[in-house]
Amino acid sequence: MANFERNVHDAETLKAVAHPTRSKILGLLRHEGPATASQLARRLDDSSGSTSYHLRQLARYGFVEEDPDQPNKRDKRWRATYSITTWSRAVLSSPEGREISDALQRRQMLRAVDHFQRWMARGRDPRWEDSGGVSDFMVRLTPSQTAALDDELMAVLDRYRTDPPPAEPDEPVAHISVYLQLLNFEESPL
Repeated sequence: MANFERNVHDAETLKAVAHPTRSKILGLLRHEGPATASQLARRLDDSSGSTSYHLRQLARYGFVEEDPDQPNKRDKRWRATYSITTWSRAVLSSPEGREISDALQRRQMLRAVDHFQRWMARGRDPRWEDSGGVSDFMVRLTPSQTAALDDELMAVLDRYRTDPPPAEPDEPVAHISVYLQLLNFEESPL
């Protein structure tokens, strides 16, 4: 992957990546690495024609590109160009942009619930027993304090992404899902 973050500034580009199949394709490329349309179609139980179309749309908006290190030029391999996608407040200024943003955030929450349910359903690996898990906190903050907290937490996550502390010998490595929700409530949500 060439870059870390893609910040979208318009509803049209956000809509392009918000399509459910495109989001899944992009997620697979980000987490599993470069793949062909046929490989992605098998993973998504879709046709290679459909995944090819969605890959071209993602490429049109700069979310994917042809993999420059592909071993075989005959089977075009694609890779994600960014690790994450964010969007600016400018997108939220239009009703369409707000609707797309809301739909994406709902899908992220549903994915988080799905990840949690699958995590709970599988057997616990003792090597992971004392790491990770689920926590929740309630703090009273102003908008500026919430923004500062968000910035600080993102800086910690970025540090772990780029320069994590050394691993213990023979430790397993896994994808770790981190879901950050900073949601304000006028009254107590409890």
